[in-house]
Amino acid sequence: MGGKTSASAKNKWIANAYDRINLTVPKGQKDVIKACATAQGESVNEYIKKAIEARMEREGSALHAGAVSISQSQSTENPDGSCPLSHTEDSPKGEN
Repeated sequence: MGGKTSASAKNKWIANAYDRINLTVPKGQKDVIKACATAQGESVNEYIKKAIEARMEREGSALHAGAVSISQSQSTENPDGSCPLSHTEDSPKGEN
């Protein structure tokens, strides 16, 4: 039961409650982000939301000051805040 009506109702609620952002990254970078997120026990979405929120806090964004937190769970980053994988922005696809 539920089926189509249930999915339709859920999609309508999501459309009203959330904004969507389409993120484009170079080929191979998605796999790096996913691996870092997985290593932290997070979804890619939560990992990216926390990264955005951390930068906004570092920069003291005036817009962020009154905004609702975009991440609702406690951080599980490495103590130094780094990704557990070693990689560079310039690495060719498949190289870390």
